[in-house]
Amino acid sequence: MSTARKPAGRIAFVGAGPGDPELLTRRAHAALTDADQVVYDRGVPDSLLTAIKSEAKNDAQFSPAEGAPGDVAKVLLSAAKSGLSAVHLVAGDPFGHESVVKEVQAVARTAVHFEVVPGIGQAEGVATYAGVPLPAVRTTADVGDVSALDFDALAASARKGSFAVSVDAGDLAAVRDGLLAAGIEPGTPVAVTGDGTGETQYTTTSTVDSFVAAALGFTGRVVLSVGQDIAERDALSWWENRPLYGWKVLVPRTKEQAGAMSARLRAYGAIPCEVPTIAVEPPRTPAQMERAVKGLVDGRYAWVVFTSVNAVRAVWEKFDEHGLDARHFGGVKIACIGEATAEAVRSFGIQPELIPAGEQSSEGLLAEFSPHDEILDPVGRVLLPRADIATETLAAGLIDRGWEVDDVTAYRTVRAAPPPAEIRDAIKSGGFDAVLFTSSSTVRNLVGIAGKPHARTVVAVIGPKTAETATEFGLRVDVQPQHASVPDLVEALASYAIELREKLAAMPAKQRRGSKVQGPTALRFR
Repeated sequence: MSTARKPAGRIAFVGAGPGDPELLTRRAHAALTDADQVVYDRGVPDSLLTAIKSEAKNDAQFSPAEGAPGDVAKVLLSAAKSGLSAVHLVAGDPFGHESVVKEVQAVARTAVHFEVVPGIGQAEGVATYAGVPLPAVRTTADVGDVSALDFDALAASARKGSFAVSVDAGDLAAVRDGLLAAGIEPGTPVAVTGDGTGETQYTTTSTVDSFVAAALGFTGRVVLSVGQDIAERDALSWWENRPLYGWKVLVPRTKEQAGAMSARLRAYGAIPCEVPTIAVEPPRTPAQMERAVKGLVDGRYAWVVFTSVNAVRAVWEKFDEHGLDARHFGGVKIACIGEATAEAVRSFGIQPELIPAGEQSSEGLLAEFSPHDEILDPVGRVLLPRADIATETLAAGLIDRGWEVDDVTAYRTVRAAPPPAEIRDAIKSGGFDAVLFTSSSTVRNLVGIAGKPHARTVVAVIGPKTAETATEFGLRVDVQPQHASVPDLVEALASYAIELREKLAAMPAKQRRGSKVQGPTALRFR
């Protein structure tokens, strides 16, 4: 009698790159999301681990790599022999670590299938993020044991071009002593970068004889770049010179809506903190929405006007309940108050007929909405599915244009629970550099659940109505885009930060220190 064999497992040694989750290769991402067990080195940043865990299998096991190379290899082999997919995740490139090379050699002596997925080396990747060009004549290394460094070779590299090494911050003094003993010029330029490719990456520039003191306070892994090419940093330091770099920005939106805004903020270098101020719930009684959906199918409406992404979702959820789809919108025209709402409609396979080309607001939509014509529009009714707290402006304007309007409550907005105490304290004490308000309700609810933002926090609002509400609550409005959309709001904040930086740079040093301007941009000039 034969017994079924366990499926063969496999092992992957995966390079995580220099730290930024976006720098994972597609091959590395595939290996990690398919893994049953992941052991990771201490050099892998928490932000990258968090990103990986959010996409990993639900039952995937994560644990730190502990012990000698042989011990780690045994853990990987045990998992693979049990039919599991095991990954050893390392910072930088797998073959940049002598211990990992020994693990690969140990696995190679067995019959277990394995692969090595390259990653960008920490030294090379972080140097690029710090704006330090490493030309053809260069040396890069990710070092675990500083005593193994060939300081003579490094000094020669610095004389011909540049080099970059990734070391523990506690080993910087040993590196300095080694370089000076190898005859490198004490005045050779040096850049030390901490939290490489991370949200709080910081680079300090000095010289070989002074970089240890300049890097005081750095912890963990750092990248040391040495050579004349450090002079190019002022022009090439793209990561730390992004407009909102280091700004802590409060995003008071529902979790479902905050993603796109946070992604745009991160692209400009900001650190977004999402705090839901409202929660979306179904209407207390479903009768209105039931009649509205039946009316759509029966041809009762000429237009459906969507004023928010939530309204689009509410209607489609009702369609789904009744087994309906986009085909049942045949013959009904769709208007959207703005591009974000239009994109939500498109995601269901329908192209809206009307999106305001100018101001994306109720007034902007009304300015482009045609009056009812009894001959051209045999059906004269408009469906307006909205929140329970929506203003009357749009419905009244459509009625003035001769349309009959079914103003239906598609969803209710209720105040969210207060955020944790540390976030409330940060809001009131100036711990956030900016706050972005996308509606009047976000202003009212944020103040209600967490208190009023500190006077030094930059207040950005999406449009005039939101600005009015912010002013009513005693807030100073600093930023308002010409067009009311999330992309334009983030762009306007970035432009404001650039103007602020230029204004501060033009100030005399003494006046700059006395400036009332706050935030990371100001601190860089003090």
